[in-house]
Amino acid sequence: MLQTVLFDLDGTLANTDPIHQVIWRDILAPEGYAVDDAFFQRYISGRLNGDLVRELLPHLSPEEGDQLAIDKEVRFRELAASQLQPMPGLADLLTWIRQRQISTAVVTNAPRDNAEFMLGVLGLDNTFDRVIIAGELPRSKPDPLPYETAIADFGVSPEAAVVFEDSQTGIHAAVAAGITTIGVASTHAPADLYRYGAKLVIQDFTDPALHQLGLLT
Repeated sequence: MLQTVLFDLDGTLANTDPIHQVIWRDILAPEGYAVDDAFFQRYISGRLNGDLVRELLPHLSPEEGDQLAIDKEVRFRELAASQLQPMPGLADLLTWIRQRQISTAVVTNAPRDNAEFMLGVLGLDNTFDRVIIAGELPRSKPDPLPYETAIADFGVSPEAAVVFEDSQTGIHAAVAAGITTIGVASTHAPADLYRYGAKLVIQDFTDPALHQLGLLT
């Protein structure tokens, strides 16, 4: 029986990737990187800022890298304040979940400031039972620890949970935790999400395919 539903944040509750992509394009262009869709999906989507700064900008000192990440997230919040919209169908899905007293959590690689800001803008700041910030744990996605932490907090088995994810990093983490994973094709092609390990792929939360797992029925 389904007891817990876990959601990624960026690209799952809201399609934030276009905002992130614009900001990283501006940051990385002077360094010689062309941040097109393919580059963004390969090197940036779903990853911690610190990890991608160390990979793409290895000449920066740790202090410079930290400041760049801070500045980037300030810019994100400035843009997101007027651009962020919940994924279609999210409100109905959350209502369905609450009516059945199913526990919920957000499990995200986003920094806490960003996560709390986004949930507030979306009107979801008091919606979820838990908000798991992967960067506050010893290991972040694609390691399964963030999702393992979520189900441990609720005292449920992997078989009693479902995850919604949009990125390779997140799907790998959820699948490695043994949890049924539904891919949200907001940023990646459905075929890619299946290849990463998703059991089912939806376009958004209005997708009739959700009925295959007994959701929204």
